[in-house]
Amino acid sequence: MAAYQARLKQFEDVLKEEVIDIKSLRKLCFNGCPFECGYRSVCWKLLLNYLPCKSCEWGDFLSKQRKLYTHFIDEMIVKPGLDASTGTHQDDHPLNPNPNSNWGTFFKDNEMLLQIDKDCRRLCPDLFFFQKATDYPCKDIIHADSRVETLRKRVEQCVLQSETIKVDRKGNYNKVFSRKRVSEEYMVLPDGHEAHWEVVERILFIYSKLNPGQGYVQGMNEIIGPIYYCFAADPIKECRENAEADSFFCFMNLMSEIRDLFIKTLDADSQCGIGYMMQDFSNMLQTSDQRLHQRIEELNIKPQFYAFRWLTLLLSQEFPLPDVMRIWDSLFADDRRFHFLKCICCAMLIEVRDEIIQGDFPHVMKLIQNVQDKVDLQRVIAKATEIR
Repeated sequence: MAAYQARLKQFEDVLKEEVIDIKSLRKLCFNGCPFECGYRSVCWKLLLNYLPCKSCEWGDFLSKQRKLYTHFIDEMIVKPGLDASTGTHQDDHPLNPNPNSNWGTFFKDNEMLLQIDKDCRRLCPDLFFFQKATDYPCKDIIHADSRVETLRKRVEQCVLQSETIKVDRKGNYNKVFSRKRVSEEYMVLPDGHEAHWEVVERILFIYSKLNPGQGYVQGMNEIIGPIYYCFAADPIKECRENAEADSFFCFMNLMSEIRDLFIKTLDADSQCGIGYMMQDFSNMLQTSDQRLHQRIEELNIKPQFYAFRWLTLLLSQEFPLPDVMRIWDSLFADDRRFHFLKCICCAMLIEVRDEIIQGDFPHVMKLIQNVQDKVDLQRVIAKATEIR
């Protein structure tokens, strides 16, 4: 206990400086950020280059960024939602064939929103947190007097309208729903409340609108999830209250570093992209443990079978959320963090090397795809540090 208190004091000393010593902060965070006093949230915001290093600038900077995010909500959700709920867009008609019309854009957004909604509803299924109501919903959207159509209701309308009429042999007409009603698939909160997953949905929708060249790619929900949870579960009220806006900008900064992993057209011949990263990972494993690499090659188990998900989603689907956050502490703290990600992946395989060397293809494939059940996280991080 005394050692832990001393460690908390180290974080306090670093974070109270007028100019944050990022090098010292990285060294501390690499061994794990404490949840107490909101230290992890502040550290992640610094390590993801969201907060400036001068602590005296934090107040004005955060106020400016949070107002900017409110503006995004107003322009991309509130105003279009209000137009949709009243059934009118002043300058065109729903049947306007122009794809750049307001209605054309609205319908195109709905296609993207259906996938975002589906992914966000099932975010971290083992954790009830994302299904719970947030204490800080977007009042401009869920207020009783608001006529804004929420993203959830837009999705529900899309789903409920997908029904067909079939005629049986006797000439009777029957309605056949092609998809289940949303309310039958997921718990939906009453009007006036927002679940945490709906907040994540809104973040991803706005991100996609601001990045039309890339849009939303399945798996981005697994990247924003731990960031939002970190801020929304923080012990400091101000952090929880502004978790949505702060998560958005931290997610933007992180995606600027890893967006190439979500672009399918980048292959192994590129100096970026998931194909190149998987090849680099394979080379690292060969250097770290040649016999293990050789056995995996003999079994014809390609990195695409397992490392694609590990690297693209930063291991967010391989471990329980608390462990993912511990991994991300080290990942964000390392100035070559995506190099260290590959080190962690190698360490995971080395931890179960004996079973891999002795096993056949079915056993090893099952082992690798569920490796989190076989390894100790602290040992993995320690081994990854050696490899680095």
